[in-house]
Amino acid sequence: MADAAGIEGRTGGQLLADALVANGATHVFAVPGESYLDLLDGLYNQRNRIQLVTCRFEAGAVHMAEAQGKLTGRPGVAVVTRGPGACHAAIGVHVAMQDSTPLVLLVGQIPVSETDRETFQEVDYRRFFSPIAKWVTQIDDAARIPELMAHAFDVATSGRPGPVVVALSEEMQKHVVAVPDIGPSPVLPAHPAPAALPRMMEMLARAERPLAILGGSGWTAEGRAAIRDFLVGNDIPVAVSFRRQGLFDGTSPHYAGDLGVGADAGLVAKAREADLILAFGTRLGEPVSQGYTLFDLAGRQPIVQVHQDQAEIGRVHRVALGITSDLNAFAAAAAATPRIAAPRWAGWRAALRAAREKQAVAGSYEGPLNLAVALQALEEALPADTIFTTDAGNFATWPTRFMHVAEGQDFLGPTNGAMGYGVPAAIGAAITHPDRTVVCFVGDGGALMTGQELATAFHHGAAPIILVFNNGMYGTIRMYQERTYPGRVSGTALTNPDFARFIESFGGHGEVVERTEEMLPAFQRAKASGKPAIIEVRTNPEQVTNRATIAELRAQAAKR
Repeated sequence: MADAAGIEGRTGGQLLADALVANGATHVFAVPGESYLDLLDGLYNQRNRIQLVTCRFEAGAVHMAEAQGKLTGRPGVAVVTRGPGACHAAIGVHVAMQDSTPLVLLVGQIPVSETDRETFQEVDYRRFFSPIAKWVTQIDDAARIPELMAHAFDVATSGRPGPVVVALSEEMQKHVVAVPDIGPSPVLPAHPAPAALPRMMEMLARAERPLAILGGSGWTAEGRAAIRDFLVGNDIPVAVSFRRQGLFDGTSPHYAGDLGVGADAGLVAKAREADLILAFGTRLGEPVSQGYTLFDLAGRQPIVQVHQDQAEIGRVHRVALGITSDLNAFAAAAAATPRIAAPRWAGWRAALRAAREKQAVAGSYEGPLNLAVALQALEEALPADTIFTTDAGNFATWPTRFMHVAEGQDFLGPTNGAMGYGVPAAIGAAITHPDRTVVCFVGDGGALMTGQELATAFHHGAAPIILVFNNGMYGTIRMYQERTYPGRVSGTALTNPDFARFIESFGGHGEVVERTEEMLPAFQRAKASGKPAIIEVRTNPEQVTNRATIAELRAQAAKR
């Protein structure tokens, strides 16, 4: 029945589904549960406007939603059930928090009348998620659904983007109330203060060895183009922060490499020599700052830091100039600023680029597979709009070192180092952009953490190409073992399936690569198949990193 204002009554479950539509959601990644049956029923009514993606594991569902948030700049949406479902989802929330990705996680909850009895699957989500989410709330009154859901989307995208968790009490979803839907408010982006750009340009004009570091989230295609025009127009060398390769064209003569885990020692050394750091979007966190050792914390090396959240500016490193601004608004303002006349750092920029090119040269590696050469052959064959996803592990440093993410391509990776991210992120990316080629890099360890989500890809018609780097071990941990306790291997050896046959059991395309020349034909066949595909790349376990073998690590440890 309608109220006096003519608004029809709806159940809480229907209001929740309608609130997702009102706030622009196009997909919901979910593992179903009895705690939100009424929301599922509401989503049935919105099935022509929201695609419900049925996943196999809650962590996988949230990783898919997080990948969509990275690609679109809008909150990815995941829904999980209470208790174990929410606990499984927590890793995805942590990824979204440390990666600054907009995300809304809905969690079915116990009946509010049973609170504090340690009833079946009870968790206090405000306490559970508060350290790893921007905001956590619970809806117990159906009449407040439009208000709280709109605020959840606002918080997820405002300032430094991040995850919001909304718990949904079970009986609330059944209540019928007559309230209007609430959509997003039009909010103009924050622009840099009037004095910000002139002061920054004065500092740049005095510099001799400037280095820009691009990072963070929330960049649009227009913003990336504008900041590129500013940096290239002023001949400034550019590094990207950890797993942010999609922010700048890796083939550009201004690209100096990535600062993060496994960064080139030459780039790190040059960053120490820089007399001005332009930190645009990056928090200058632990991976970028090489464990907070790269830059002087007291600010003797001048830093200009631009960030959406003023609380992040100077949080660890004292900065010479902090600029609070939407990154894209800042980029547009910077691109419109008159360029430095006759900058003095052309040789400095060229030296940084030369160092990048030198360390990207494929060396010789023992065995029939030179992974560096194989990956560079693959790079030449990839479409100009390829989306890359990566998992965490030593394998990930091979494509980072020897491949380049070009203009128009995207790169998604967990800056918190979460294993199990790559495969579901690739599936989420393929569902978000079914017309683009999606290539996932994952180790054998991460592949079996969330590899079951390939079932989701088949169920929903997504066709990512997964490169599984199989060396039969948790390679990163083995590396640290050999450095610290050489020869005393414990807990890092793995037993794996035949990954090609694994995906073939679903009806997908499987390949095995053991030689350098096999990589490109295998990829071409996988792409031509049109199916979800795994290319199992069997790597030499002795070559535990792209810079050292196990024998070399043991020899280095013996000298210490």
